[in-house]
Parts: sequence; C-alpha cells; structure tokens
Amino acid sequence: MDDLNGFLEPGMLVRHPARPDWGVGQVQSRIDGRVTVNFEDAGKQVIDGTKVLLVSADR
Repeated sequence: MDDLNGFLEPGMLVRHPARPDWGVGQVQSRIDGRVTVNFEDAGKQVIDGTKVLLVSADR
C-alpha cells in the first residue's frame, strides 16, 4: 500500500484530478492512506490516497 499523498499536511489546498467540479479543497487529515478533504463545492470527502494522487492547489 503506497500512500501517493504522503507529502500532504492539514491545511494544504488541493484539487482532485478527476473531479474538477469539486473545486479547491483543504486537507483536514491524512491517516493510514486516507485523506479527508473539505472541498468548496463538494463538502467533506475521504479520498483513498493509495488510488488517487491529489494535486496541490496552493494559491
């Protein structure tokens, strides 16, 4: 199980590459490969960090 998002820390801004309609999200936590992100247009989502590489959106 490789965590593709090991570089993420709470507070960082990200985008989901397959869901641009979700907008920018703020990382809430990253635990055991699962990343919880609060997206501006989709609310709180839990992302499987072993399958999805989130993209930095720091403005």
